[in-house]
Amino acid sequence: MQTTSLSELKKELSIMPKDILVDVCTKLIRFKKENKELLHYLLFESNNEQGFINNLKLEVDMMFEEVNTQTVYWAKKTIRKILRWINRYCKYSGLATTYIELLSHFCVRMKSLPLDWSESKVLLNIYESQVKKINKYILTLHEDLQYDFRLKMESLNF
Repeated sequence: MQTTSLSELKKELSIMPKDILVDVCTKLIRFKKENKELLHYLLFESNNEQGFINNLKLEVDMMFEEVNTQTVYWAKKTIRKILRWINRYCKYSGLATTYIELLSHFCVRMKSLPLDWSESKVLLNIYESQVKKINKYILTLHEDLQYDFRLKMESLNF
């Protein structure tokens, strides 16, 4: 089956009647959980980005409370799960500030774990790669925002 281009899909969607468009969207969200989550973000959360970020930070805090710190192996698996979750929700927003705030919150929470993760090469690489991502996203912002986020990053000792 040949997939059509984005421009062709846009043209077809723009000429569709409203009731048929609603049916198409309903069918789309039935098949994948991510589609439903994205539509929820677009309809209910996109107009209040800071509230969205705060809710995600609370979820991340709850996830970090469940990290098994008895062994590095289980901590690593849970931390990767949290990171996948963060990346999925950041992708819905697509804003660099959302990525920066959530990834910096992730790094702060990771540093506060009662686990000596700095001895684990894998956990250290996870942490360092998130710091690199944060710095990459900071470079895409306006100069004033870059300065503000760099000050915040320095206060967090990244």
